[in-house]
Amino acid sequence: MAAEKLTLVEAVAEAIHDEMAEDESVVLLGEDVGRSGGVFRATEGVYDAFGPERVIDTPLSETGIAGAAIGLAASGMRPIAEIQFMGFTYAALEQLFTRAARMNARSRGQFPCRMVLRAPFGGGVRAPDLHGESMEAIFVHHPGFKVVAPSTPHDAKGLLTAAIRDPDPVMFFEPKKIYRSFREDVPEGTYETPIGEAAVRREGSDVSVFTWGASTRPTQEAAEAVAGEGIDPEVVDLRTLSPMDTGTIVESFKKTGRAVVVHEAPRTGGLAGEITALLQEEALYYQEAPIERVTGWDAVYPLYELEDFQLPNAARIEEAIRSVVEV
Repeated sequence: MAAEKLTLVEAVAEAIHDEMAEDESVVLLGEDVGRSGGVFRATEGVYDAFGPERVIDTPLSETGIAGAAIGLAASGMRPIAEIQFMGFTYAALEQLFTRAARMNARSRGQFPCRMVLRAPFGGGVRAPDLHGESMEAIFVHHPGFKVVAPSTPHDAKGLLTAAIRDPDPVMFFEPKKIYRSFREDVPEGTYETPIGEAAVRREGSDVSVFTWGASTRPTQEAAEAVAGEGIDPEVVDLRTLSPMDTGTIVESFKKTGRAVVVHEAPRTGGLAGEITALLQEEALYYQEAPIERVTGWDAVYPLYELEDFQLPNAARIEEAIRSVVEV
């Protein structure tokens, strides 16, 4: 299969275009997704290709966007709904939690909620309040959703394709900090990256470092830096947060006996705690050192002058890796 060099946001746009061309039941809706191509231009060109009946510019109402997507899904369509920033999903949580997540169970399978809700998440772009949120644990905690957070263009296209075709509602969170930060080969045409499978980005034997989204890049940088000191980290990019690939997580930890978990979200109630509990339950006898967490702080996400202090960076991750290896 031929490949092209794409950024992550270009890979998202290509997946949307390809699936809309493949299946007439796929529709796109959200604020400014049509003529302007979305706030990050992730839907650029889709309106020209498919017109206003399938690419719908909505009013500024996240509740309306979520509710319309749920109704479309219940009627047999496959909507892709865009919320411009993860922080704006808060207004739509009632619709998502009480309708989208429960529709399949409530109807005993008669009305599956085949919808994707896309939202850029995470910080690092010097945006205003509510624009830097990383609250993916809220959605993982609520049964009924699948939750995806890619870190590469290749995975973004394949995972979004899989999400659009999935019978369940999928929360698809795109790390906006790396929307355009690098390019990689992405196959032309349609393909799926399986939901629920983690990717080992770097094989190692001394410590397992678990992460996802934009944090994958500084984690890989930190791993290469400490490798120069004789430490051999394994980097596992979860890619899917629900269902989480617990098998890969546990097997990696059994191999290394040490772990660091990295995420942008606040520390308390974050998924690092869930992963730590999983390792205690499934692989306690393999543990050689306390598990370290490198996370955002337990504070409202700061404005841009303090943003660099909030986000996990390579230096903090390196320090955590050294700490668990030296025990």
